Amino acid sequence: MKPGEYPPIDVTLPEFRAASTLGLLLEHPIVKALVPVLVIALVAPIIWRLFRTTWAELDREAREEQLRASGPDYQAPVALVLLAVTLTLQDYYGGRQFFDAVLKEPLVALEAAGHDYLQVETYGGLYGFGWWVLARVLGYVILPIVLWKALFPGTKILDFGLRVRGFASHLGLYALSLGAVLGAMAIVARQPDFLSYYPFYKTASRSWFDFLAWEAMYFLQFFALEFYFRGFLLGVLKKRAGSLAIFAVAVPYCMIHFGKPYLEVHGAIVAGVVLGSLAARTSSIYAGFLVHITVAGLMDFLALAEVHGLPHRFWPP
Repeated sequence: MKPGEYPPIDVTLPEFRAASTLGLLLEHPIVKALVPVLVIALVAPIIWRLFRTTWAELDREAREEQLRASGPDYQAPVALVLLAVTLTLQDYYGGRQFFDAVLKEPLVALEAAGHDYLQVETYGGLYGFGWWVLARVLGYVILPIVLWKALFPGTKILDFGLRVRGFASHLGLYALSLGAVLGAMAIVARQPDFLSYYPFYKTASRSWFDFLAWEAMYFLQFFALEFYFRGFLLGVLKKRAGSLAIFAVAVPYCMIHFGKPYLEVHGAIVAGVVLGSLAARTSSIYAGFLVHITVAGLMDFLALAEVHGLPHRFWPP
Protein backbone atom coordinates (compact mmCIF):
# COMPACT_ATOMS: atom_id res chain seq x y z
CA MET A 1 0.00 0.00 0.00
CA LYS A 2 1.36 3.43 -0.94
CA PRO A 3 1.83 6.11 1.71
CA GLY A 4 -1.41 7.96 2.35
CA GLU A 5 -3.71 5.27 0.98
CA TYR A 6 -6.36 4.02 3.34
CA PRO A 7 -6.67 0.25 3.78
CA PRO A 8 -9.27 -1.70 1.79
CA ILE A 9 -12.59 -2.01 3.57
CA ASP A 10 -13.37 -5.41 5.05
CA VAL A 11 -17.08 -5.56 4.32
CA THR A 12 -17.49 -8.43 6.78
CA LEU A 13 -16.75 -6.17 9.76
CA PRO A 14 -19.93 -5.14 11.59
CA GLU A 15 -18.95 -1.46 11.70
CA PHE A 16 -18.96 -1.33 7.91
CA ARG A 17 -22.29 -3.08 7.47
CA ALA A 18 -25.34 -0.84 7.26
CA ALA A 19 -26.79 -0.30 10.69
CA SER A 20 -30.39 0.28 9.64
CA THR A 21 -32.92 -2.37 8.68
CA LEU A 22 -33.16 -0.81 5.22
CA GLY A 23 -29.38 -0.97 4.83
CA LEU A 24 -29.31 -4.63 5.83
CA LEU A 25 -32.09 -5.43 3.37
CA LEU A 26 -30.22 -3.67 0.57
CA GLU A 27 -27.30 -6.05 1.08
CA HIS A 28 -29.45 -9.08 0.16
CA PRO A 29 -28.73 -9.86 -3.54
CA ILE A 30 -32.35 -10.28 -4.62
CA VAL A 31 -33.56 -7.21 -2.73
CA LYS A 32 -30.65 -5.16 -4.01
CA ALA A 33 -31.44 -6.23 -7.57
CA LEU A 34 -35.14 -5.37 -7.40
CA VAL A 35 -35.35 -2.30 -5.14
CA PRO A 36 -33.96 0.25 -7.63
CA VAL A 37 -36.28 -1.08 -10.35
CA LEU A 38 -39.27 -0.61 -8.04
CA VAL A 39 -38.06 2.86 -7.06
CA ILE A 40 -37.83 3.87 -10.72
CA ALA A 41 -41.38 2.57 -11.27
CA LEU A 42 -42.58 4.64 -8.30
CA VAL A 43 -40.86 7.89 -9.29
CA ALA A 44 -41.75 7.63 -12.99
CA PRO A 45 -45.29 9.09 -12.54
CA ILE A 46 -43.83 11.96 -10.48
CA ILE A 47 -41.27 12.74 -13.18
CA TRP A 48 -44.02 12.58 -15.80
CA ARG A 49 -46.17 15.08 -13.90
CA LEU A 50 -43.22 17.43 -13.42
CA PHE A 51 -42.04 17.41 -17.03
CA ARG A 52 -45.00 16.42 -19.24
CA THR A 53 -45.44 20.05 -20.30
CA THR A 54 -41.75 20.34 -21.15
CA TRP A 55 -41.86 17.11 -23.16
CA ALA A 56 -44.97 18.24 -25.06
CA GLU A 57 -43.29 21.55 -25.89
CA LEU A 58 -40.19 19.75 -27.18
CA ASP A 59 -42.36 17.53 -29.38
CA ARG A 60 -44.19 20.56 -30.78
CA GLU A 61 -40.91 22.36 -31.56
CA ALA A 62 -39.52 19.24 -33.25
CA ARG A 63 -42.59 18.95 -35.50
CA GLU A 64 -42.28 22.60 -36.48
CA GLU A 65 -38.57 22.13 -37.18
CA GLN A 66 -39.30 19.19 -39.47
CA LEU A 67 -41.90 21.24 -41.38
CA ARG A 68 -39.41 24.06 -41.89
CA ALA A 69 -36.64 21.74 -43.07
CA SER A 70 -35.95 22.12 -46.78
CA GLY A 71 -33.64 19.13 -47.19
CA PRO A 72 -31.95 16.27 -45.36
CA ASP A 73 -30.47 17.11 -41.98
CA TYR A 74 -27.27 15.23 -41.19
CA GLN A 75 -26.61 16.65 -37.72
CA ALA A 76 -28.40 13.90 -35.75
CA PRO A 77 -26.75 10.97 -37.62
CA VAL A 78 -23.31 12.59 -37.33
CA ALA A 79 -23.86 13.22 -33.60
CA LEU A 80 -24.83 9.59 -32.97
CA VAL A 81 -21.88 8.19 -34.93
CA LEU A 82 -19.61 10.60 -33.06
CA LEU A 83 -21.10 9.33 -29.79
CA ALA A 84 -20.19 5.74 -30.66
CA VAL A 85 -16.66 6.69 -31.75
CA THR A 86 -16.09 8.90 -28.70
CA LEU A 87 -17.19 6.29 -26.16
CA THR A 88 -15.07 3.65 -27.88
CA LEU A 89 -11.97 5.86 -27.82
CA GLN A 90 -12.62 6.73 -24.18
CA ASP A 91 -12.89 3.08 -23.20
CA TYR A 92 -9.74 1.91 -24.96
CA TYR A 93 -7.44 4.95 -24.75
CA GLY A 94 -8.89 7.31 -22.17
CA GLY A 95 -8.25 5.37 -18.98
CA ARG A 96 -5.48 4.92 -16.45
CA GLN A 97 -4.48 1.60 -18.02
CA PHE A 98 -3.45 3.39 -21.20
CA PHE A 99 -1.57 5.97 -19.17
CA ASP A 100 0.34 3.30 -17.23
CA ALA A 101 1.13 1.30 -20.38
CA VAL A 102 2.06 4.13 -22.75
CA LEU A 103 2.36 7.56 -21.15
CA LYS A 104 3.95 6.95 -17.77
CA GLU A 105 7.32 5.78 -19.09
CA PRO A 106 8.05 9.04 -20.98
CA LEU A 107 7.32 10.97 -17.78
CA VAL A 108 9.74 8.77 -15.87
CA ALA A 109 12.35 9.37 -18.57
CA LEU A 110 11.81 13.14 -18.37
CA GLU A 111 12.25 13.06 -14.61
CA ALA A 112 15.45 11.02 -14.98
CA ALA A 113 16.71 13.58 -17.50
CA GLY A 114 16.61 16.30 -14.86
CA HIS A 115 12.97 17.34 -14.54
CA ASP A 116 12.82 16.44 -10.86
CA TYR A 117 9.67 18.49 -10.26
CA LEU A 118 7.61 15.77 -11.99
CA GLN A 119 7.99 13.38 -9.00
CA VAL A 120 6.31 10.53 -10.88
CA GLU A 121 6.72 8.14 -7.97
CA THR A 122 4.82 10.53 -5.71
CA TYR A 123 2.22 11.85 -8.13
CA GLY A 124 1.92 9.03 -10.66
CA GLY A 125 -1.64 8.21 -9.59
CA LEU A 126 -2.66 11.83 -9.93
CA TYR A 127 -1.07 12.00 -13.39
CA GLY A 128 -3.01 8.89 -14.40
CA PHE A 129 -6.30 10.48 -13.43
CA GLY A 130 -5.15 13.70 -15.08
CA TRP A 131 -4.97 11.80 -18.36
CA TRP A 132 -8.43 10.32 -17.69
CA VAL A 133 -9.86 13.83 -17.24
CA LEU A 134 -7.95 15.28 -20.21
CA ALA A 135 -9.27 12.49 -22.46
CA ARG A 136 -12.82 13.36 -21.46
CA VAL A 137 -12.35 17.08 -22.00
CA LEU A 138 -10.92 16.35 -25.45
CA GLY A 139 -13.64 13.83 -26.36
CA TYR A 140 -16.63 15.49 -24.74
CA VAL A 141 -15.86 19.17 -25.34
CA ILE A 142 -13.03 19.98 -27.77
CA LEU A 143 -13.79 17.34 -30.45
CA PRO A 144 -17.54 18.03 -30.82
CA ILE A 145 -17.03 21.81 -30.84
CA VAL A 146 -14.28 21.70 -33.47
CA LEU A 147 -16.10 19.10 -35.58
CA TRP A 148 -19.43 20.95 -35.44
CA LYS A 149 -17.93 24.30 -36.39
CA ALA A 150 -16.17 22.62 -39.32
CA LEU A 151 -19.16 20.62 -40.58
CA PHE A 152 -21.98 22.98 -39.61
CA PRO A 153 -20.46 26.48 -39.45
CA GLY A 154 -23.81 28.13 -38.76
CA THR A 155 -24.09 26.39 -35.39
CA LYS A 156 -23.90 28.58 -32.28
CA ILE A 157 -21.96 26.64 -29.65
CA LEU A 158 -23.53 28.74 -26.86
CA ASP A 159 -26.85 27.11 -27.77
CA PHE A 160 -25.48 23.81 -26.44
CA GLY A 161 -26.45 24.74 -22.88
CA LEU A 162 -23.71 27.31 -22.31
CA ARG A 163 -25.85 30.44 -22.01
CA VAL A 164 -26.26 31.85 -18.50
CA ARG A 165 -29.33 34.00 -19.20
CA GLY A 166 -32.26 32.85 -17.08
CA PHE A 167 -30.07 30.50 -15.05
CA ALA A 168 -31.07 31.96 -11.66
CA SER A 169 -34.79 31.66 -12.37
CA HIS A 170 -34.60 27.86 -12.37
CA LEU A 171 -32.45 27.35 -9.28
CA GLY A 172 -35.46 26.17 -7.29
CA LEU A 173 -35.90 23.18 -9.59
CA TYR A 174 -32.28 22.18 -9.17
CA ALA A 175 -32.41 22.71 -5.43
CA LEU A 176 -35.34 20.27 -5.35
CA SER A 177 -33.38 17.79 -7.47
CA LEU A 178 -30.30 18.17 -5.25
CA GLY A 179 -32.39 17.57 -2.14
CA ALA A 180 -33.79 14.35 -3.60
CA VAL A 181 -30.32 13.13 -4.60
CA LEU A 182 -28.84 13.97 -1.20
CA GLY A 183 -31.67 12.04 0.48
CA ALA A 184 -30.89 8.98 -1.64
CA MET A 185 -27.17 9.42 -0.99
CA ALA A 186 -27.80 9.37 2.77
CA ILE A 187 -29.27 5.89 2.35
CA VAL A 188 -26.60 4.37 0.15
CA ALA A 189 -23.48 6.26 1.28
CA ARG A 190 -22.66 3.67 3.95
CA GLN A 191 -23.07 0.68 1.68
CA PRO A 192 -19.80 -1.30 1.45
CA ASP A 193 -19.54 -1.04 -2.33
CA PHE A 194 -19.76 2.76 -2.15
CA LEU A 195 -17.21 2.96 0.66
CA SER A 196 -14.74 0.78 -1.22
CA TYR A 197 -15.31 2.55 -4.57
CA TYR A 198 -15.02 6.23 -3.64
CA PRO A 199 -12.96 8.25 -4.09
CA PHE A 200 -11.49 6.93 -7.36
CA TYR A 201 -8.12 8.40 -6.43
CA LYS A 202 -7.22 6.28 -3.42
CA THR A 203 -4.25 8.46 -2.47
CA ALA A 204 -6.62 11.38 -1.87
CA SER A 205 -6.28 10.66 1.87
CA ARG A 206 -2.52 11.30 1.80
CA SER A 207 -2.81 15.09 1.91
CA TRP A 208 -5.26 17.91 1.36
CA PHE A 209 -3.28 18.81 -1.76
CA ASP A 210 -3.99 15.34 -3.17
CA PHE A 211 -7.66 15.59 -2.22
CA LEU A 212 -8.18 19.11 -3.62
CA ALA A 213 -6.18 18.46 -6.81
CA TRP A 214 -8.24 15.34 -7.42
CA GLU A 215 -11.55 17.12 -6.78
CA ALA A 216 -10.61 19.96 -9.15
CA MET A 217 -9.91 17.46 -11.94
CA TYR A 218 -13.00 15.45 -11.04
CA PHE A 219 -15.20 18.55 -11.26
CA LEU A 220 -13.73 19.48 -14.65
CA GLN A 221 -14.64 16.00 -15.89
CA PHE A 222 -18.23 16.60 -14.76
CA PHE A 223 -18.40 19.83 -16.72
CA ALA A 224 -17.25 17.95 -19.83
CA LEU A 225 -19.82 15.23 -19.13
CA GLU A 226 -22.69 17.69 -18.71
CA PHE A 227 -21.71 19.60 -21.83
CA TYR A 228 -21.59 16.47 -23.96
CA PHE A 229 -24.75 14.71 -22.81
CA ARG A 230 -27.04 17.55 -21.68
CA GLY A 231 -25.62 20.29 -23.88
CA PHE A 232 -24.30 18.98 -27.19
CA LEU A 233 -26.12 15.66 -27.70
CA LEU A 234 -29.44 16.84 -26.31
CA GLY A 235 -29.15 20.14 -28.18
CA VAL A 236 -28.70 18.35 -31.51
CA LEU A 237 -31.23 15.58 -31.03
CA LYS A 238 -34.13 17.47 -29.46
CA LYS A 239 -34.68 19.48 -32.66
CA ARG A 240 -35.23 16.24 -34.57
CA ALA A 241 -36.66 13.86 -31.98
CA GLY A 242 -38.37 16.13 -29.45
CA SER A 243 -38.75 14.66 -25.96
CA LEU A 244 -37.49 11.29 -27.22
CA ALA A 245 -34.02 12.86 -27.28
CA ILE A 246 -34.01 13.04 -23.46
CA PHE A 247 -34.57 9.30 -23.14
CA ALA A 248 -32.21 8.45 -25.99
CA VAL A 249 -29.37 10.39 -24.34
CA ALA A 250 -30.15 8.78 -20.96
CA VAL A 251 -29.22 5.35 -22.39
CA PRO A 252 -25.50 5.96 -23.12
CA TYR A 253 -25.34 8.14 -20.00
CA CYS A 254 -26.44 5.13 -17.95
CA MET A 255 -24.01 2.83 -19.78
CA ILE A 256 -20.93 4.93 -18.98
CA HIS A 257 -21.71 4.20 -15.32
CA PHE A 258 -21.34 0.43 -15.82
CA GLY A 259 -18.75 -0.86 -13.35
CA LYS A 260 -19.82 1.57 -10.65
CA PRO A 261 -21.96 0.49 -7.66
CA TYR A 262 -25.21 -1.11 -8.80
CA LEU A 263 -27.51 1.36 -7.08
CA GLU A 264 -25.64 4.29 -8.60
CA VAL A 265 -26.08 2.92 -12.12
CA HIS A 266 -29.84 2.85 -11.62
CA GLY A 267 -29.64 6.33 -10.17
CA ALA A 268 -27.99 7.43 -13.41
CA ILE A 269 -31.13 6.39 -15.29
CA VAL A 270 -33.28 8.72 -13.19
CA ALA A 271 -30.65 11.45 -13.25
CA GLY A 272 -30.33 11.18 -17.02
CA VAL A 273 -34.05 11.77 -17.51
CA VAL A 274 -34.45 14.44 -14.83
CA LEU A 275 -31.30 16.44 -15.64
CA GLY A 276 -31.99 16.07 -19.35
CA SER A 277 -35.53 17.40 -18.89
CA LEU A 278 -34.28 20.29 -16.77
CA ALA A 279 -31.57 21.12 -19.29
CA ALA A 280 -34.13 21.06 -22.10
CA ARG A 281 -36.45 23.34 -20.13
CA THR A 282 -33.77 25.83 -19.08
CA SER A 283 -31.37 25.54 -22.06
CA SER A 284 -28.53 25.46 -19.55
CA ILE A 285 -26.14 22.82 -18.20
CA TYR A 286 -24.74 24.88 -15.32
CA ALA A 287 -27.15 23.99 -12.54
CA GLY A 288 -26.93 20.30 -13.46
CA PHE A 289 -23.17 20.65 -13.28
CA LEU A 290 -23.50 22.16 -9.78
CA VAL A 291 -25.73 19.28 -8.66
CA HIS A 292 -23.19 16.79 -9.99
CA ILE A 293 -20.12 18.28 -8.32
CA THR A 294 -21.93 18.83 -5.01
CA VAL A 295 -22.95 15.18 -4.83
CA ALA A 296 -19.58 13.90 -6.08
CA GLY A 297 -17.56 16.03 -3.68
CA LEU A 298 -19.72 15.04 -0.73
CA MET A 299 -19.53 11.37 -1.67
CA ASP A 300 -15.73 11.46 -1.71
CA PHE A 301 -15.58 13.38 1.57
CA LEU A 302 -18.06 11.11 3.34
CA ALA A 303 -16.42 7.94 2.02
CA LEU A 304 -13.05 9.07 3.42
CA ALA A 305 -14.59 10.23 6.69
CA GLU A 306 -16.38 6.90 7.15
CA VAL A 307 -13.07 4.98 7.03
CA HIS A 308 -11.15 7.68 8.97
CA GLY A 309 -9.21 8.50 5.84
CA LEU A 310 -9.44 12.31 5.75
CA PRO A 311 -6.01 13.93 5.30
CA HIS A 312 -4.04 15.26 8.27
CA ARG A 313 -1.57 17.47 6.38
CA PHE A 314 -1.69 19.81 3.40
CA TRP A 315 1.32 18.58 1.40
CA PRO A 316 2.19 14.94 0.83
CA PRO A 317 5.08 13.64 2.94
